[in-house]
Amino acid sequence: MELDFERCYRAVDSRDQRFDGWFYTGVTSTGIYCRPSCPAITPKRSNVRFFPSAAAAQGAGLRACRRCRPDAAPGSPQWDVRADVVGRAMRLIADGVVDRDGVPGLAARLGYTQRHLHRMLRAELGAGPLALARAQRAQTARTLIETTGLGLAEVAFAAGFGSVRQFNDTVRQVYGTVPSQLRTGRGGPPTPGGAGTITLRLAYRPPLHAAALLGFLAARTLPGLEEVRDGTYRRGLRLPHGPAEIALTPTAGYVVATLRLADLRDLAPAVARCRRLFDLDADPEAVDQTLVADPALAGTVAAEPGVRVPRAVDGFEMALRAIVGQQVSLPAARTTLTRLLTHTSRPAARPRPAPDLGDQEVCVTESASRQREPLDHPAEAGGRGEAGEAGGDGGADGRGVWGFPGAEEVLGLPDAAFGMPAARRETIRALARAVAAGEVDLEPGGDRAETVRRLTALPGIGPWTAGYLAMRALGDPDVLLPTDLAVRRGAAALGLPATPTTLDTYADRWRPWRSYAAIRLWRAA
Repeated sequence: MELDFERCYRAVDSRDQRFDGWFYTGVTSTGIYCRPSCPAITPKRSNVRFFPSAAAAQGAGLRACRRCRPDAAPGSPQWDVRADVVGRAMRLIADGVVDRDGVPGLAARLGYTQRHLHRMLRAELGAGPLALARAQRAQTARTLIETTGLGLAEVAFAAGFGSVRQFNDTVRQVYGTVPSQLRTGRGGPPTPGGAGTITLRLAYRPPLHAAALLGFLAARTLPGLEEVRDGTYRRGLRLPHGPAEIALTPTAGYVVATLRLADLRDLAPAVARCRRLFDLDADPEAVDQTLVADPALAGTVAAEPGVRVPRAVDGFEMALRAIVGQQVSLPAARTTLTRLLTHTSRPAARPRPAPDLGDQEVCVTESASRQREPLDHPAEAGGRGEAGEAGGDGGADGRGVWGFPGAEEVLGLPDAAFGMPAARRETIRALARAVAAGEVDLEPGGDRAETVRRLTALPGIGPWTAGYLAMRALGDPDVLLPTDLAVRRGAAALGLPATPTTLDTYADRWRPWRSYAAIRLWRAA
Protein backbone atom coordinates (compact mmCIF):
# COMPACT_ATOMS: atom_id res chain seq x y z
CA MET A 1 0.00 0.00 0.00
CA GLU A 2 1.49 3.31 -1.07
CA LEU A 3 1.29 6.02 1.59
CA ASP A 4 1.72 9.59 0.40
CA PHE A 5 4.36 11.09 2.70
CA GLU A 6 3.15 14.70 2.48
CA ARG A 7 -0.48 13.84 3.15
CA CYS A 8 0.42 11.57 6.06
CA TYR A 9 2.79 14.12 7.55
CA ARG A 10 0.13 16.85 7.37
CA ALA A 11 -2.26 14.54 9.24
CA VAL A 12 0.38 13.94 11.92
CA ASP A 13 1.25 17.64 12.17
CA SER A 14 -2.43 18.53 12.67
CA ARG A 15 -3.04 15.50 14.96
CA ASP A 16 -6.04 14.55 12.84
CA GLN A 17 -7.94 11.76 14.63
CA ARG A 18 -9.73 10.77 11.43
CA PHE A 19 -6.56 9.05 10.24
CA ASP A 20 -6.09 6.89 13.34
CA GLY A 21 -6.04 3.31 12.15
CA TRP A 22 -5.46 4.29 8.52
CA PHE A 23 -1.69 4.32 9.00
CA TYR A 24 0.96 4.42 11.75
CA THR A 25 3.78 6.87 12.29
CA GLY A 26 7.23 5.41 12.97
CA VAL A 27 9.77 7.70 14.63
CA THR A 28 13.24 6.35 13.95
CA SER A 29 14.97 8.64 16.45
CA THR A 30 12.97 7.22 19.38
CA GLY A 31 12.26 3.73 18.10
CA ILE A 32 8.49 3.99 18.63
CA TYR A 33 5.39 4.06 16.45
CA CYS A 34 2.31 6.19 17.12
CA ARG A 35 -1.16 6.90 15.85
CA PRO A 36 -1.41 10.08 13.72
CA SER A 37 -3.20 11.98 16.51
CA CYS A 38 -0.47 11.33 19.10
CA PRO A 39 -0.20 14.46 21.32
CA ALA A 40 3.61 14.30 21.41
CA ILE A 41 5.70 16.91 19.61
CA THR A 42 5.59 16.40 15.86
CA PRO A 43 8.81 14.61 14.84
CA LYS A 44 11.14 15.93 12.17
CA ARG A 45 10.45 14.80 8.64
CA SER A 46 13.83 13.10 8.43
CA ASN A 47 12.95 10.92 11.43
CA VAL A 48 9.54 9.74 10.21
CA ARG A 49 8.41 6.63 8.36
CA PHE A 50 4.81 5.69 7.70
CA PHE A 51 3.45 2.16 7.91
CA PRO A 52 0.15 0.69 6.69
CA SER A 53 -0.20 -1.56 9.75
CA ALA A 54 1.01 -1.89 13.31
CA ALA A 55 2.50 -5.25 12.37
CA ALA A 56 4.65 -3.57 9.70
CA ALA A 57 5.91 -1.03 12.24
CA GLN A 58 6.72 -3.83 14.68
CA GLY A 59 8.52 -5.69 11.90
CA ALA A 60 10.72 -2.60 11.45
CA GLY A 61 11.83 -2.91 15.06
CA LEU A 62 9.61 -0.17 16.54
CA ARG A 63 7.60 -0.44 19.76
CA ALA A 64 4.15 0.96 20.49
CA CYS A 65 3.93 4.44 21.99
CA ARG A 66 2.80 4.26 25.61
CA ARG A 67 1.21 7.69 25.42
CA CYS A 68 -1.16 7.41 22.45
CA ARG A 69 -1.68 3.62 22.52
CA PRO A 70 -1.67 3.03 18.73
CA ASP A 71 -2.91 -0.51 19.29
CA ALA A 72 -6.08 1.05 20.73
CA ALA A 73 -6.98 3.03 17.60
CA PRO A 74 -10.12 2.22 15.61
CA GLY A 75 -9.52 -0.22 12.79
CA SER A 76 -9.00 0.99 9.27
CA PRO A 77 -12.37 1.60 7.55
CA GLN A 78 -11.00 0.23 4.30
CA TRP A 79 -11.37 -3.35 5.57
CA ASP A 80 -15.12 -2.80 5.80
CA VAL A 81 -15.29 -1.28 2.32
CA ARG A 82 -12.96 -3.57 0.43
CA ALA A 83 -14.39 -6.84 -0.85
CA ASP A 84 -11.10 -8.18 -2.24
CA VAL A 85 -8.98 -10.95 -0.77
CA VAL A 86 -6.93 -8.61 1.43
CA GLY A 87 -10.04 -7.04 2.94
CA ARG A 88 -11.57 -10.47 3.56
CA ALA A 89 -8.32 -11.70 5.11
CA MET A 90 -8.16 -8.74 7.50
CA ARG A 91 -11.71 -9.34 8.68
CA LEU A 92 -10.96 -13.03 9.30
CA ILE A 93 -7.69 -12.28 11.12
CA ALA A 94 -9.56 -9.83 13.38
CA ASP A 95 -12.04 -12.62 14.15
CA GLY A 96 -9.19 -14.87 15.31
CA VAL A 97 -9.12 -17.36 12.44
CA VAL A 98 -5.31 -17.53 12.39
CA ASP A 99 -5.20 -18.20 16.14
CA ARG A 100 -7.73 -21.02 15.79
CA ASP A 101 -6.87 -22.55 12.42
CA GLY A 102 -3.44 -21.19 11.58
CA VAL A 103 -2.39 -19.66 8.28
CA PRO A 104 -3.40 -22.85 6.40
CA GLY A 105 -6.94 -22.45 7.73
CA LEU A 106 -7.04 -18.78 6.71
CA ALA A 107 -5.75 -19.57 3.23
CA ALA A 108 -8.29 -22.38 2.84
CA ARG A 109 -11.15 -20.05 3.83
CA LEU A 110 -10.03 -17.57 1.18
CA GLY A 111 -9.30 -20.14 -1.54
CA TYR A 112 -5.65 -19.19 -2.05
CA THR A 113 -2.31 -20.82 -1.34
CA GLN A 114 -0.45 -19.74 1.77
CA ARG A 115 2.41 -18.34 -0.31
CA HIS A 116 0.17 -16.20 -2.51
CA LEU A 117 -1.81 -14.95 0.50
CA HIS A 118 1.41 -13.99 2.27
CA ARG A 119 2.60 -12.17 -0.84
CA MET A 120 -0.63 -10.17 -1.16
CA LEU A 121 -0.70 -9.14 2.50
CA ARG A 122 2.97 -8.18 2.47
CA ALA A 123 2.41 -6.00 -0.58
CA GLU A 124 -0.59 -4.22 0.95
CA LEU A 125 0.25 -4.11 4.66
CA GLY A 126 3.97 -4.69 4.96
CA ALA A 127 3.38 -7.84 7.02
CA GLY A 128 2.21 -11.38 6.47
CA PRO A 129 -0.74 -13.11 8.15
CA LEU A 130 1.35 -14.47 11.03
CA ALA A 131 2.75 -11.02 11.84
CA LEU A 132 -0.70 -9.44 11.64
CA ALA A 133 -2.17 -12.09 13.94
CA ARG A 134 0.81 -11.71 16.28
CA ALA A 135 0.14 -7.97 16.62
CA GLN A 136 -3.45 -8.75 17.54
CA ARG A 137 -2.37 -11.36 20.08
CA ALA A 138 -0.12 -8.80 21.74
CA GLN A 139 -3.04 -6.42 22.03
CA THR A 140 -5.27 -9.15 23.50
CA ALA A 141 -2.55 -10.07 25.97
CA ARG A 142 -2.25 -6.48 27.14
CA THR A 143 -5.98 -6.35 27.74
CA LEU A 144 -5.90 -9.51 29.84
CA ILE A 145 -2.82 -8.39 31.78
CA GLU A 146 -4.39 -5.05 32.68
CA THR A 147 -7.96 -6.15 33.38
CA THR A 148 -7.69 -9.60 34.98
CA GLY A 149 -5.70 -11.31 37.70
CA LEU A 150 -4.80 -14.29 35.54
CA GLY A 151 -1.30 -15.60 35.87
CA LEU A 152 0.94 -14.49 33.02
CA ALA A 153 1.24 -18.04 31.70
CA GLU A 154 -2.57 -18.24 31.58
CA VAL A 155 -2.67 -14.90 29.78
CA ALA A 156 -0.18 -16.16 27.22
CA PHE A 157 -2.27 -19.13 26.17
CA ALA A 158 -5.61 -17.29 26.45
CA ALA A 159 -4.26 -14.63 24.05
CA GLY A 160 -3.32 -17.31 21.53
CA PHE A 161 0.44 -17.60 22.00
CA GLY A 162 1.99 -21.02 21.55
CA SER A 163 4.43 -20.66 24.43
CA VAL A 164 5.27 -18.40 27.36
CA ARG A 165 8.59 -17.57 25.77
CA GLN A 166 6.87 -16.39 22.58
CA PHE A 167 4.49 -14.32 24.71
CA ASN A 168 7.32 -12.68 26.66
CA ASP A 169 9.34 -11.91 23.54
CA THR A 170 6.36 -10.42 21.72
CA VAL A 171 5.25 -8.18 24.59
CA ARG A 172 8.81 -7.00 25.10
CA GLN A 173 9.18 -6.16 21.40
CA VAL A 174 5.77 -4.52 20.94
CA TYR A 175 5.54 -2.59 24.21
CA GLY A 176 9.18 -2.21 25.19
CA THR A 177 8.69 -3.79 28.60
CA VAL A 178 8.10 -7.15 30.22
CA PRO A 179 4.52 -8.37 30.83
CA SER A 180 4.71 -7.96 34.61
CA GLN A 181 5.47 -4.25 34.19
CA LEU A 182 2.28 -3.74 32.18
CA ARG A 183 0.32 -5.01 35.15
CA THR A 184 2.32 -3.00 37.68
CA GLY A 185 1.76 0.14 35.67
CA ARG A 186 -1.99 -0.13 36.13
CA GLY A 187 -1.76 0.20 39.88
CA GLY A 188 -3.93 -1.51 42.50
CA PRO A 189 -4.14 -5.17 43.38
CA PRO A 190 -4.90 -7.61 40.56
CA THR A 191 -8.36 -9.06 40.23
CA PRO A 192 -8.54 -12.79 41.06
CA GLY A 193 -8.23 -14.96 37.97
CA GLY A 194 -10.86 -16.94 36.14
CA ALA A 195 -13.14 -16.52 33.18
CA GLY A 196 -15.61 -13.73 33.68
CA THR A 197 -16.26 -10.07 33.05
CA ILE A 198 -13.93 -7.77 31.13
CA THR A 199 -14.83 -4.13 30.57
CA LEU A 200 -13.06 -2.15 27.88
CA ARG A 201 -13.48 0.78 25.56
CA LEU A 202 -14.09 0.46 21.84
CA ALA A 203 -13.11 3.67 20.12
CA TYR A 204 -14.74 5.02 16.97
CA ARG A 205 -14.31 7.93 14.63
CA PRO A 206 -16.85 10.59 15.59
CA PRO A 207 -19.59 11.43 15.11
CA LEU A 208 -21.72 8.48 16.19
CA HIS A 209 -25.52 8.81 16.15
CA ALA A 210 -26.16 6.48 19.08
CA ALA A 211 -29.93 6.99 19.15
CA ALA A 212 -30.31 5.84 15.55
CA LEU A 213 -28.10 2.82 16.18
CA LEU A 214 -29.86 1.71 19.35
CA GLY A 215 -33.28 2.47 17.91
CA PHE A 216 -32.62 0.29 14.90
CA LEU A 217 -31.53 -2.62 17.09
CA ALA A 218 -34.30 -2.10 19.65
CA ALA A 219 -36.94 -2.50 16.96
CA ARG A 220 -35.52 -5.92 16.13
CA THR A 221 -34.77 -7.48 19.52
CA LEU A 222 -35.95 -10.97 20.43
CA PRO A 223 -36.93 -11.81 24.02
CA GLY A 224 -34.37 -13.98 25.73
CA LEU A 225 -31.68 -13.22 23.18
CA GLU A 226 -31.18 -9.47 23.29
CA GLU A 227 -32.54 -6.23 24.69
CA VAL A 228 -32.04 -2.48 24.57
CA ARG A 229 -32.51 -0.77 27.92
CA ASP A 230 -31.27 2.52 29.41
CA GLY A 231 -29.00 3.26 26.47
CA THR A 232 -27.32 -0.17 26.52
CA TYR A 233 -27.62 -3.03 24.06
CA ARG A 234 -27.24 -6.52 25.55
CA ARG A 235 -27.29 -9.92 23.93
CA GLY A 236 -25.95 -13.45 24.04
CA LEU A 237 -23.33 -14.78 21.65
CA ARG A 238 -22.00 -18.12 20.60
CA LEU A 239 -18.26 -17.76 20.14
CA PRO A 240 -15.70 -20.32 18.90
CA HIS A 241 -14.83 -21.57 22.41
CA GLY A 242 -18.10 -21.07 24.26
CA PRO A 243 -21.02 -18.78 25.09
CA ALA A 244 -20.79 -15.14 26.04
CA GLU A 245 -22.84 -12.12 26.99
CA ILE A 246 -22.10 -8.60 25.76
CA ALA A 247 -23.34 -5.20 26.87
CA LEU A 248 -22.55 -2.18 24.69
CA THR A 249 -23.13 1.39 25.87
CA PRO A 250 -22.26 4.25 23.46
CA THR A 251 -20.62 7.26 25.12
CA ALA A 252 -18.67 10.27 23.87
CA GLY A 253 -15.56 9.02 22.09
CA TYR A 254 -15.97 5.31 22.71
CA VAL A 255 -18.41 2.48 23.38
CA VAL A 256 -18.15 0.83 26.77
CA ALA A 257 -18.15 -2.92 26.17
CA THR A 258 -18.70 -5.34 29.02
CA LEU A 259 -17.91 -8.89 27.93
CA ARG A 260 -18.73 -11.95 30.01
CA LEU A 261 -16.82 -14.81 28.42
CA ALA A 262 -16.87 -18.51 29.15
CA ASP A 263 -13.37 -18.79 27.65
CA LEU A 264 -10.92 -15.89 27.50
CA ARG A 265 -9.56 -17.15 24.18
CA ASP A 266 -12.73 -15.64 22.73
CA LEU A 267 -11.79 -12.08 23.67
CA ALA A 268 -10.49 -11.09 20.21
CA PRO A 269 -13.46 -12.51 18.26
CA ALA A 270 -15.89 -11.00 20.78
CA VAL A 271 -14.35 -7.57 20.34
CA ALA A 272 -14.30 -7.93 16.55
CA ARG A 273 -18.00 -8.85 16.49
CA CYS A 274 -18.95 -5.99 18.79
CA ARG A 275 -17.11 -3.54 16.58
CA ARG A 276 -18.77 -5.03 13.52
CA LEU A 277 -22.26 -4.90 15.04
CA PHE A 278 -21.98 -1.19 15.85
CA ASP A 279 -20.03 -0.37 12.65
CA LEU A 280 -17.31 1.22 14.77
CA ASP A 281 -14.57 1.15 12.13
CA ALA A 282 -16.55 3.28 9.68
CA ASP A 283 -15.41 6.73 8.59
CA PRO A 284 -18.63 8.74 9.08
CA GLU A 285 -17.17 11.98 7.77
CA ALA A 286 -16.33 10.35 4.44
CA VAL A 287 -19.83 8.83 4.27
CA ASP A 288 -21.65 12.01 5.21
CA GLN A 289 -19.52 14.13 2.87
CA THR A 290 -20.78 12.06 -0.06
CA LEU A 291 -24.42 11.99 1.04
CA VAL A 292 -24.65 15.66 1.99
CA ALA A 293 -23.77 16.59 -1.58
CA ASP A 294 -27.28 15.48 -2.53
CA PRO A 295 -29.70 18.31 -1.63
CA ALA A 296 -32.40 15.75 -0.87
CA LEU A 297 -30.26 14.17 1.87
CA ALA A 298 -28.42 17.29 3.04
CA GLY A 299 -31.01 18.14 5.70
CA THR A 300 -31.09 14.71 7.32
CA VAL A 301 -27.29 14.41 7.24
CA ALA A 302 -26.93 17.82 8.90
CA ALA A 303 -29.55 16.95 11.52
CA GLU A 304 -28.24 13.44 12.22
CA PRO A 305 -24.52 13.15 11.47
CA GLY A 306 -22.79 9.84 11.99
CA VAL A 307 -25.63 7.40 11.29
CA ARG A 308 -24.15 3.90 11.08
CA VAL A 309 -25.24 0.66 9.43
CA PRO A 310 -25.98 -1.86 12.22
CA ARG A 311 -24.39 -5.08 11.09
CA ALA A 312 -24.52 -8.60 12.53
CA VAL A 313 -22.67 -10.82 14.98
CA ASP A 314 -23.94 -13.97 13.26
CA GLY A 315 -24.58 -14.19 9.53
CA PHE A 316 -26.80 -17.26 9.72
CA GLU A 317 -28.96 -15.60 12.38
CA MET A 318 -29.42 -12.57 10.13
CA ALA A 319 -30.37 -14.78 7.20
CA LEU A 320 -32.95 -16.70 9.20
CA ARG A 321 -34.47 -13.47 10.52
CA ALA A 322 -34.81 -12.09 6.99
CA ILE A 323 -36.46 -15.25 5.65
CA VAL A 324 -38.89 -15.54 8.57
CA GLY A 325 -39.92 -11.93 8.03
CA GLN A 326 -41.06 -12.47 4.46
CA GLN A 327 -44.76 -11.65 3.89
CA VAL A 328 -45.64 -11.30 7.58
CA SER A 329 -46.05 -8.44 10.02
CA LEU A 330 -43.45 -7.56 12.62
CA PRO A 331 -45.40 -9.06 15.55
CA ALA A 332 -46.00 -12.28 13.60
CA ALA A 333 -42.33 -12.58 12.65
CA ARG A 334 -41.29 -11.91 16.23
CA THR A 335 -43.67 -14.59 17.49
CA THR A 336 -42.32 -17.10 14.97
CA LEU A 337 -38.70 -16.43 15.86
CA THR A 338 -39.45 -16.56 19.58
CA ARG A 339 -41.09 -19.95 19.10
CA LEU A 340 -38.05 -21.17 17.21
CA LEU A 341 -35.76 -19.98 20.00
CA THR A 342 -37.96 -21.76 22.51
CA HIS A 343 -37.47 -25.04 20.66
CA THR A 344 -33.72 -24.63 20.23
CA SER A 345 -32.52 -22.86 23.34
CA ARG A 346 -31.82 -24.74 26.51
CA PRO A 347 -30.28 -22.97 29.49
CA ALA A 348 -26.59 -23.12 28.75
CA ALA A 349 -23.81 -23.50 31.26
CA ARG A 350 -23.06 -19.94 32.19
CA PRO A 351 -19.49 -18.70 32.50
CA ARG A 352 -18.03 -18.80 35.96
CA PRO A 353 -18.78 -15.54 37.76
CA ALA A 354 -15.90 -13.18 38.31
CA PRO A 355 -15.55 -10.19 40.62
CA ASP A 356 -16.84 -6.92 39.18
CA LEU A 357 -14.01 -4.97 37.60
CA GLY A 358 -15.73 -1.71 38.45
CA ASP A 359 -14.14 1.24 36.69
CA GLN A 360 -11.19 -0.73 35.32
CA GLU A 361 -11.96 0.22 31.75
CA VAL A 362 -9.06 -0.07 29.37
CA CYS A 363 -8.65 1.45 25.91
CA VAL A 364 -8.01 -1.71 23.99
CA THR A 365 -8.91 -2.05 20.34
CA GLU A 366 -10.37 1.25 21.26
CA SER A 367 -11.63 1.40 19.56
CA ALA A 368 -31.27 7.39 23.70
CA SER A 369 -34.19 7.34 22.46
CA ARG A 370 -35.80 4.21 21.02
CA GLN A 371 -37.20 4.95 17.56
CA ARG A 372 -38.97 2.21 15.69
CA GLU A 373 -37.97 1.96 12.03
CA PRO A 374 -40.38 1.08 9.25
CA LEU A 375 -39.63 -2.54 8.46
CA ASP A 376 -41.81 -3.31 5.48
CA HIS A 377 -40.03 -5.22 2.76
CA PRO A 378 -41.17 -6.79 -0.50
CA ALA A 379 -41.33 -10.51 0.04
CA GLU A 380 -39.49 -12.91 -2.17
CA ALA A 381 -40.96 -16.27 -1.30
CA GLY A 382 -43.81 -15.89 -3.74
CA GLY A 383 -42.70 -12.57 -5.18
CA ARG A 384 -45.38 -10.26 -3.74
CA GLY A 385 -46.61 -8.71 -0.57
CA GLU A 386 -44.85 -7.11 2.35
CA ALA A 387 -42.49 -8.54 4.89
CA GLY A 388 -40.85 -7.30 8.02
CA GLU A 389 -37.81 -8.55 9.81
CA ALA A 390 -38.70 -9.60 13.32
CA GLY A 391 -38.64 -6.94 15.97
CA GLY A 392 -39.92 -6.18 19.42
CA ASP A 393 -39.41 -4.12 22.48
CA GLY A 394 -36.59 -6.20 23.87
CA GLY A 395 -36.19 -7.73 27.26
CA ALA A 396 -34.79 -11.04 28.39
CA ASP A 397 -37.10 -13.76 29.59
CA GLY A 398 -34.54 -15.46 31.79
CA ARG A 399 -34.27 -18.65 29.72
CA GLY A 400 -30.52 -18.29 29.44
CA VAL A 401 -30.24 -17.99 25.65
CA TRP A 402 -26.56 -17.54 24.88
CA GLY A 403 -26.65 -16.90 21.18
CA PHE A 404 -28.73 -17.80 18.18
CA PRO A 405 -28.89 -21.48 17.15
CA GLY A 406 -26.50 -22.63 14.44
CA ALA A 407 -27.33 -24.20 11.09
CA GLU A 408 -26.91 -27.77 12.33
CA GLU A 409 -29.26 -27.17 15.25
CA VAL A 410 -31.92 -25.63 13.01
CA LEU A 411 -31.70 -28.61 10.65
CA GLY A 412 -32.58 -30.90 13.55
CA LEU A 413 -35.80 -29.07 14.44
CA PRO A 414 -39.22 -30.67 13.79
CA ASP A 415 -41.75 -28.96 11.53
CA ALA A 416 -43.71 -27.75 14.56
CA ALA A 417 -40.82 -25.53 15.65
CA PHE A 418 -41.09 -23.26 12.61
CA GLY A 419 -44.69 -22.08 12.64
CA MET A 420 -44.64 -20.86 9.05
CA PRO A 421 -45.70 -21.98 5.56
CA ALA A 422 -44.02 -25.14 4.31
CA ALA A 423 -42.25 -23.33 1.44
CA ARG A 424 -40.60 -20.87 3.80
CA ARG A 425 -39.66 -23.65 6.19
CA GLU A 426 -37.94 -25.49 3.36
CA THR A 427 -36.14 -22.29 2.35
CA ILE A 428 -34.67 -22.09 5.84
CA ARG A 429 -33.65 -25.73 5.74
CA ALA A 430 -32.07 -25.35 2.31
CA LEU A 431 -30.08 -22.37 3.61
CA ALA A 432 -29.08 -24.26 6.76
CA ARG A 433 -27.87 -27.21 4.70
CA ALA A 434 -25.83 -24.91 2.46
CA VAL A 435 -24.27 -23.12 5.44
CA ALA A 436 -23.54 -26.38 7.30
CA ALA A 437 -21.90 -27.83 4.18
CA GLY A 438 -19.77 -24.73 3.68
CA GLU A 439 -21.44 -23.91 0.37
CA VAL A 440 -22.65 -20.48 1.57
CA ASP A 441 -20.38 -18.28 3.69
CA LEU A 442 -22.38 -15.65 5.58
CA GLU A 443 -19.49 -14.34 7.66
CA PRO A 444 -17.60 -11.10 6.93
CA GLY A 445 -14.71 -13.00 5.36
CA GLY A 446 -16.95 -14.44 2.68
CA ASP A 447 -16.78 -13.40 -0.95
CA ARG A 448 -19.68 -10.94 -1.20
CA ALA A 449 -20.46 -11.39 -4.88
CA GLU A 450 -20.19 -15.19 -4.75
CA THR A 451 -22.30 -15.37 -1.58
CA VAL A 452 -25.07 -13.30 -3.16
CA ARG A 453 -24.98 -15.53 -6.24
CA ARG A 454 -25.28 -18.69 -4.15
CA LEU A 455 -28.02 -17.23 -1.98
CA THR A 456 -30.21 -16.30 -4.92
CA ALA A 457 -29.77 -19.81 -6.31
CA LEU A 458 -31.62 -21.18 -3.26
CA PRO A 459 -35.43 -21.50 -3.49
CA GLY A 460 -37.30 -18.66 -1.78
CA ILE A 461 -34.35 -16.24 -1.64
CA GLY A 462 -34.47 -13.33 -4.05
CA PRO A 463 -32.56 -10.07 -4.62
CA TRP A 464 -33.99 -8.29 -1.57
CA THR A 465 -33.00 -10.98 0.94
CA ALA A 466 -29.57 -11.43 -0.66
CA GLY A 467 -29.00 -7.67 -0.72
CA TYR A 468 -30.14 -7.25 2.89
CA LEU A 469 -27.70 -9.96 3.96
CA ALA A 470 -24.92 -8.39 1.93
CA MET A 471 -25.56 -5.14 3.81
CA ARG A 472 -25.87 -6.45 7.35
CA ALA A 473 -24.17 -9.85 7.47
CA LEU A 474 -21.37 -9.34 4.95
CA GLY A 475 -20.86 -5.64 5.71
CA ASP A 476 -21.20 -4.33 2.15
CA PRO A 477 -21.43 -0.51 2.44
CA ASP A 478 -22.94 -0.07 -1.03
CA VAL A 479 -26.35 -1.83 -1.03
CA LEU A 480 -29.53 0.17 -1.66
CA LEU A 481 -32.50 -2.32 -1.78
CA PRO A 482 -34.57 -0.19 -4.22
CA THR A 483 -37.55 -2.59 -4.07
CA ASP A 484 -37.80 -2.24 -0.29
CA LEU A 485 -41.12 -0.64 0.59
CA ALA A 486 -39.74 1.40 3.50
CA VAL A 487 -36.83 2.63 1.38
CA ARG A 488 -39.30 3.78 -1.27
CA ARG A 489 -41.50 5.49 1.33
CA GLY A 490 -38.47 7.28 2.73
CA ALA A 491 -37.43 8.35 -0.75
CA ALA A 492 -40.91 9.74 -1.42
CA ALA A 493 -40.85 11.60 1.91
CA LEU A 494 -37.62 13.30 0.86
CA GLY A 495 -38.87 14.14 -2.61
CA LEU A 496 -36.79 11.47 -4.36
CA PRO A 497 -37.90 9.04 -7.08
CA ALA A 498 -39.90 6.30 -5.43
CA THR A 499 -40.10 3.60 -8.09
CA PRO A 500 -37.42 0.88 -7.88
CA THR A 501 -35.88 1.53 -11.30
CA THR A 502 -35.71 5.31 -11.05
CA LEU A 503 -34.52 5.22 -7.44
CA ASP A 504 -31.80 2.71 -8.30
CA THR A 505 -30.55 4.95 -11.10
CA TYR A 506 -30.73 8.08 -8.96
CA ALA A 507 -28.79 6.40 -6.13
CA ASP A 508 -25.64 6.04 -8.24
CA ARG A 509 -24.60 9.44 -6.85
CA TRP A 510 -24.45 7.89 -3.35
CA ARG A 511 -21.85 5.28 -4.23
CA PRO A 512 -19.97 3.72 -2.48
CA TRP A 513 -22.18 4.45 0.56
CA ARG A 514 -25.65 3.40 -0.57
CA SER A 515 -26.13 1.19 2.53
CA TYR A 516 -25.85 4.32 4.68
CA ALA A 517 -28.29 6.10 2.39
CA ALA A 518 -30.72 3.19 2.81
CA ILE A 519 -30.59 3.55 6.62
CA ARG A 520 -31.39 7.25 6.27
CA LEU A 521 -34.30 6.50 3.93
CA TRP A 522 -35.65 4.00 6.46
CA ARG A 523 -35.49 6.70 9.10
CA ALA A 524 -37.17 9.22 6.81
CA ALA A 525 -40.05 6.78 6.29
